[in-house]
Amino acid sequence: MGLAEKHQYKWIKPMSLGRLYGVGTGPGDAQLVTRRAWSLVEAATVIAYPAPDNGVSFARSIVADAISCDAIEIPMVVPMRSGRMPAQSIYDQGAEVIKTHLDAGRDVVVLCEGDPLFYGSFMYLLARLRDYEVEIIPGITSMTACAAAVAHPLVARNDILTILPAPLDDTTLEAGIKAAEAIVIIKVGRHLARVRSLFERLGYAETARYVSHASLSHQTCHKLSDAPDDAPYFSMIILYKGDDPWL
Repeated sequence: MGLAEKHQYKWIKPMSLGRLYGVGTGPGDAQLVTRRAWSLVEAATVIAYPAPDNGVSFARSIVADAISCDAIEIPMVVPMRSGRMPAQSIYDQGAEVIKTHLDAGRDVVVLCEGDPLFYGSFMYLLARLRDYEVEIIPGITSMTACAAAVAHPLVARNDILTILPAPLDDTTLEAGIKAAEAIVIIKVGRHLARVRSLFERLGYAETARYVSHASLSHQTCHKLSDAPDDAPYFSMIILYKGDDPWL
């Protein structure tokens, strides 16, 4: 064998990394999922999604009909707790599993109900996987779905829209409600009685609207004063205080 032949090496093309997709699945009705999101789910070979520690993944259930039976699924079981732990360790573990697929050149679709970056679980994975190529597909938020359910604008013209999580203390909630013309209270759930009492004290219980399971077949809408005593996690309160003469 000649010297030139001894030093000939076969060039191997390096494997390209997979792409990470953050896919918003919308508020619940599968017909409200964007065409881009649906097509990505249909084509996905690896799908990750958050799941509660009891029950099924809401994000997955919305697009279940689009998921291939051959797809690799990565459920991230996140306890529904107010604290950051142990949820953060779950996202750490989920990110590591997703990395193995991305490093192997496989694209990964991560499902997130609503919009991935509006109180969405995907943002915690994004923070851990920024070194990879990422594409985010926005989704319809539950906030806008609730506004559609009660057929009233969320906010108009120069009004200030304030979004307040119900677990906040009464002092913070009251200050936010007083300061804005349009208010959305999210994550109502077990906080309904306390928040309703606050709205009653401020004189807004009759004008505020309560919505649960927006866009789904069992959607309910009430005046806040008439809302049921038990509220699911997927419920909101909407109040518009603006004085736009056109509305």
